[in-house]
This record gives sequence, structure tokens and C-alpha cells, in this order.
Amino acid sequence: MTSFESSKKIFDYHTAVHDAPIRAVSFDFGQTLASLDASMLLTKLVRRGMRADVGHLERALPVAWAAYDAAVRAGIAGHPWKLFMRTLLEEARCEPASAVDAAVDFLWDDQPTANLWRRPIAGMIELCRELKSDGMRIGILTNSEGRAAELVAELGWAGIFDTVVDSGRVGVEKPDPRIFAMMAEQLEHPQNEIVHVGDSLGADVKGAVRAGMRAVWFGGRAADAPEGVLVCAAATDLREALAALRAGT
Repeated sequence: MTSFESSKKIFDYHTAVHDAPIRAVSFDFGQTLASLDASMLLTKLVRRGMRADVGHLERALPVAWAAYDAAVRAGIAGHPWKLFMRTLLEEARCEPASAVDAAVDFLWDDQPTANLWRRPIAGMIELCRELKSDGMRIGILTNSEGRAAELVAELGWAGIFDTVVDSGRVGVEKPDPRIFAMMAEQLEHPQNEIVHVGDSLGADVKGAVRAGMRAVWFGGRAADAPEGVLVCAAATDLREALAALRAGT
């Protein structure tokens, strides 16, 4: 049974807040379209004289993302990127420990020119191309450092998306409803005709719902999802969920 199927057992989507079929899709970028490249991160750390293991970095990612999401839900001021990265390096036991804070600052400064989130998540870009070919308006809505559009172009994906709304450019971050309103304006559809797909419960899911959009929690837990929110584990599940939403079923 897929995550989408299991989540349907928990939530009756016919009683969701929004009943209109969707006309556009907004995607988060990191951990939704592309994941962190642990090998690239390791290379950056080694160049700074640090010792780390790529396997440890990959296994530490869930803990780091949990810290990130907790910070978003708690409403902690400022971008939680550095908290995420510090948690990741500490959990992965990068050495020397005394160099972690300086490494986090370096990695943040280095992001605009060598973004770590560049490993495509299986099937997601193919799904985006399908949606685009089918006449759907699609965009990327990301809490990033201001160069997300350049990264999308570097990866060869620019022609797929109608818009990229980057918090580093517009000065507002998810879950603030204003950034979702910006995306709706760019996609040229009212918010109740847009579904936002993202991995963060606090930033993506609750932010989208609060802004009047529907939401799909990508990689989330069905038992923890708010009512009316679909949960998908992979692109195959998401394809099925979006087809159902587009049909208004």
C-alpha cells in the first residue's frame, strides 16, 4: 500500500477545506525536487581540513531536518539553515568539533555559488515535465539564499517552471502567507486552486494551508498530517494524488 493510499484511509478528502479542482502546482525545492548532495558537502569540509564520513552525513539528515522543522514551527526568528547545518555536522560527528561553527558560516556564504541541494529526487522532475506538458502552471516556492532561479537554470530545469519565488529575493520566508500569495500571483490562479508540495510540516504544509492553498506533505507521516492534507512518499504517489486533486475527487 502506498503512502497516498494509506493516508486516504485516515482522511476523507471529500471533506477537505477546498473542493475546487486544482489548476496549478507549487513545489518546494530542497528535499522535494532535489536533496542535499552529501558527497559535495564532504568535499567542501575536507577542503577546510575537516574530517567527516559521507555515510554519517546522510544518516544524520533526518535529525537535522527535524531540528529545522521544529525551529520553523516554533517561529524562531531568522532563517533556520544554519541550525540545520550545525545539527547535521554535529550529528555526523564531523571533526574537529571546534571548527563546526566556522564551517557552518563558510557553507552558508558558499551556498550562492555552489548550492548543496542539487541531487534530483527520483521521478520528480519527470512528473513536473508531465504537468507542464498537460497545460498546468507550475512553480518553485523555496526558502533559499536568493539564487534559486540560477540553480534551477544550472540544473537544466528552467524551461519546466513558470516561476521561481525565492525567499532570499523577495524578503519573506515560508510559512508567512505573503510568500504564498506571491506564488499565487505568479501562477495566475487564486490560492484555493493551487496545491503546494513540500517536505516541511511547518514551512510548507501549515504555511500553505494557512494561506488558503491545499497541501501535499512530501515524505511526511500520514498519522501526523493535518486534516485534508495528502501525504506522499515518492513521485509515483504524488502523481496519483495530483490526478485526484485535479479531478476534484
